[in-house]
Amino acid sequence: MSQELTLRLIDTHAGGDVSRIVVGGIEPLPGATVRDQMHYLRDDADGLRRLLLEEPYGIPEMSVDLLVPASDPEAVVGYIIMEVMGYPIYSGSNTICTATAVLESGLVPKQEGRQHFKLEAPAGLVQIEAVVENGVVEAITCAGLPSYIDTYRASVHVPSLGEVTYSVAYSGGFYALVDATELGFSLVREEERALAECAHRIVEAIRAERDFSHYTLGDVGPLPFLHFMGPVERVTNDFYRSRSTTYVHPGVICRSTTGTGTSARLALMQHEGSIQPGDRLETVSLRETGFIGEFTDTRQEGPHTVVENTITGKSYVLAHSDIVVNCDDPLVECAGLQHILTGGKAASD
Repeated sequence: MSQELTLRLIDTHAGGDVSRIVVGGIEPLPGATVRDQMHYLRDDADGLRRLLLEEPYGIPEMSVDLLVPASDPEAVVGYIIMEVMGYPIYSGSNTICTATAVLESGLVPKQEGRQHFKLEAPAGLVQIEAVVENGVVEAITCAGLPSYIDTYRASVHVPSLGEVTYSVAYSGGFYALVDATELGFSLVREEERALAECAHRIVEAIRAERDFSHYTLGDVGPLPFLHFMGPVERVTNDFYRSRSTTYVHPGVICRSTTGTGTSARLALMQHEGSIQPGDRLETVSLRETGFIGEFTDTRQEGPHTVVENTITGKSYVLAHSDIVVNCDDPLVECAGLQHILTGGKAASD
């Protein structure tokens, strides 16, 4: 009989996107920074991501966030983000969920009103503002990654769709931005499968033609995201709303509009001159959930106008649970995992 090993989780969701926060059961990872630890997990222990995003424990539409020690003394804790596409260095919805879990677990004691603390993502320090009312975390505002437009209104031939016009923004990952109306979509829940199939074809066509490189990070891998943009409604002088849907390659339509997708929209709107610092955009998902992005400032980085922004949303705790990992279970794949489980290495020696 093999030893049963346990992972401690807090399951949360923001805008419908479920993030599983791993708060215990993993050995300390090698690496001087959270980014280094992410690289180790990606290259030498990808089994954790696959375990929690695949049957019998999870589904690809989920995300996983592993709490790790921060390397920056200003941060209370670090976190590594895992998704079906791999290891993004930043995610708005995952940050909102992780910040909520940090408060709900008591790692940062809740304070009534507004409180501030910092987390360390693989992308670096993230400033968090939490609003707590009657002991409940009602909102999290986090700094979105500085975002910019890499490509504006390019065209690609997509089999069965013809010529598709797209722009590309960087907002923590490269996003293809397409007009939903031009592609015949209203961005309602009944279109979810058709949206995924359409996005898959467009991303594959763009990937076949070109790669993208960040101005400081260099090659960050093939295009992972596509964002469908609905019409923009001006609600007040400084507040806008738009139906939106984010696709993660391969095959996942996010339940929320995503924080990085919202940041990408802000970058495009700034590029087109339709918003000013202080303006806000609420993106609304297929499930009628939303995030609010605020355009705060710009700066110039070489040829790029970089948009500073924040993302605000609410996360709900779904469960506090222990996942039992039994490597004798034929449905459980422990390759690339057992050596980082607490007690796992001793059990396998």
